[in-house]
Amino acid sequence: MAKESLLVILGDDDYLVRQKAKETYEDLCSDFPDDLSRETIDGRADRVDDVESILQEAKSAGETLSLFGGGKLVWINEANFLNQTKTGAAQGTKDALEAFKPFLENLGDSKVIISACPVHRNHSFVKWLQKNSTYEDVAKSEKEDVAFRRLVEDTASEMGISFSQGALEYLAGKIGAHPRMGVEETRKLASFLGTDGGEITEQMIIDLVPDFGEGDFFEASEAFFSGKLDWALDAIDRHFFQGKDARPLLATLQNRNRLLIQLRVLVDGGELDPNQRLGKDQLAKIGNKYLQHFSNPSDKTTLNVFSQNPWFLGRLLPLVRKFPTRRLIDLQAGLIEAFEQVLAQPKEQHNTIFKNLVIRTHSPG
Repeated sequence: MAKESLLVILGDDDYLVRQKAKETYEDLCSDFPDDLSRETIDGRADRVDDVESILQEAKSAGETLSLFGGGKLVWINEANFLNQTKTGAAQGTKDALEAFKPFLENLGDSKVIISACPVHRNHSFVKWLQKNSTYEDVAKSEKEDVAFRRLVEDTASEMGISFSQGALEYLAGKIGAHPRMGVEETRKLASFLGTDGGEITEQMIIDLVPDFGEGDFFEASEAFFSGKLDWALDAIDRHFFQGKDARPLLATLQNRNRLLIQLRVLVDGGELDPNQRLGKDQLAKIGNKYLQHFSNPSDKTTLNVFSQNPWFLGRLLPLVRKFPTRRLIDLQAGLIEAFEQVLAQPKEQHNTIFKNLVIRTHSPG
């Protein structure tokens, strides 16, 4: 069989898989210009009977000649049975997929796209696809942060807007670099800017974009280390006014402070320049130099500065100029003290605990 006749896109993020599969489908549409020569099949199955129906529909579509001759373009979209769910692991599903292979091996002039999420990469049919198709695992071919930047920048370009310096990284931090949310928030910001377009700034993101996912405590943390006392106090007030808990915020501040301590040491040691852009290759090179100091450098943890996203570290690096090592260590001690106070005092006092910590942090000396 010709591998280029069967195209497979799978991964762990349904939005990324859908977008990549859509791009692939649209690229192939020029080879199948007649609407009747293209068919999209919903691949979502709740039962083994659904799987059998989906595969039979795809087979019938591929084997039916186009009205004007030639092959067909068939897209099985959002298949959800290539995993270890009850349906995906059922023997009936495995038998149906096994019976589907001969059709895929003899597509002739037709082409089939299979997009699937979530998947179990040790599924027998997935292993077969790896060897017998043009196979793309979105999770492996494009890291999530890279996908975030690509999708958001493409959306901004489509909407006739752009991001000011550092604003895209700020958006990534505020919403946890979630690709789908990034696209939607970019569209919302474009609507705010209006038909004349313009530039998305960090201040717009602060004012208009809600915290999401891993970015739930992003603004409060950004403000805390900004050197801007008024913003820091307001951000703490907003955090507690929204009913958010003290302990996750404390953990976020401690994590950021750990990274700042490590960056400060690297700056003092001449490894980094806080006035220059931090690149991925540069970070990896320095990381290899100090590899022996980390138990498992592949794990993403704030105990290992080299496991972090270089965009994010690039945002933190200029802060190092504001915080000498002694001050960062004192702050870590202050965060421990704040944790003890949070445990000992009622919830109504937590806002005051953090505001007092902010005031001490921003005091000169």
